[in-house]
Parts: sequence; structure tokens; C-alpha cells
Amino acid sequence: MSGNPEARTDLRLLEGLAENWWLMLLRGLAAIVFGALTFGWPAASIIVLAIVWGGYALVDGVLALWAGVIGRTTARAARWWLAAVGVLGILAGGLALAWPGITAMVLMFFLAGWLFAVGVLQLWGAIRIRKEVEGEIWLALSGLLSIGIAVLLVAQPAAALLAMAWAVGAVAILVGISYIALGFRLRRALGVSRGGA
Repeated sequence: MSGNPEARTDLRLLEGLAENWWLMLLRGLAAIVFGALTFGWPAASIIVLAIVWGGYALVDGVLALWAGVIGRTTARAARWWLAAVGVLGILAGGLALAWPGITAMVLMFFLAGWLFAVGVLQLWGAIRIRKEVEGEIWLALSGLLSIGIAVLLVAQPAAALLAMAWAVGAVAILVGISYIALGFRLRRALGVSRGGA
């Protein structure tokens, strides 16, 4: 294993995520708060939904970018992946906050694009760390959930705003739970690696 450069890169990716496990936990809590707010205002106008979602995407993006920038790992893969998720979130959230009056159709496609891109990045991260940690399924699950809701939004663009709000809220809560579970798994992995060193 020590002679395999890809295995070393994957291990550094895992170490980078584990060192910042608390940021994954914060991202999970932010997703759950966003989901709860969406359920709390099911009949909210598209402007309120855009502002709430834009705020969540912005916070999630800042936390992911922060994890990519301040991570103590030297693994470029870990930094690139977290920074890409962060930049996507900041851009998506900033656009939604700048133009909250966009139509429901535009918001659905915008949201679908963001969810799909983040889902693909989450799946990529899960594949990269699968040999190094048990529980990578949580990261893969969050990626699959994000991709699944993106496909649903594109397939049913004329769905009612209420249904979209509930679907987005449910996915946000599920993704938040999976982030929190992954955060605690990474914390344990960090403790094991430090204890075994």
C-alpha cells in the first residue's frame, strides 16, 4: 500500500476530511435547519424559498471552501474537491440572493443543476475514500439523494411550489443527517489514526 501513489492520495483525502470533521457536522446542521425552515413555511412564496435556499447554499459553500483552504492535509484531491463544492455553493447562493424574484421554473432548474453538480462531487469523494474508511456510504448516499432530487425537479418542472418545497426540505434533512453521521465517522477515523500512530 505504501508504494501505491493512488492509495496514498486517497489516504490523504481521508485525513483531510477527518481533520475537518466538525465542518461536515456544521454543514449537516445547516442542511437540517434549511429543511426545517422549508417545512415550516410550506406555502411560502418563491422569493422566500429562494432567499432561504440561497442562504443555505451560501453557508454550505463557505464551510466547504473553508475546509478546503484551512485543511492541514497536503492532498490536492481533498482540497480541490472541497473547494469546488464550496465555490459552487457560494456562486449558487449568491445568485439566488441577488435575484430572489426569479420564477419557480428557473429556480427549479437552477436548484437541479446545483444539486446534480454537488451530488456528482459527493459520489466522487465517496469513491476516493472507499478503501480507507468504513461508512463512506453516507457520503455516497448524500450524493445520490442530491442527484435524485435534481432529476425529479427536471422531470417535473410544472410541479407545485408546495411539493417542491417539501421535497427540497426532506432531501435537505436527509442530506444533513448523512453529513452529521459522516462527520462523526470521520472523527472516529481521525482518533483511530492518531491513536495508532
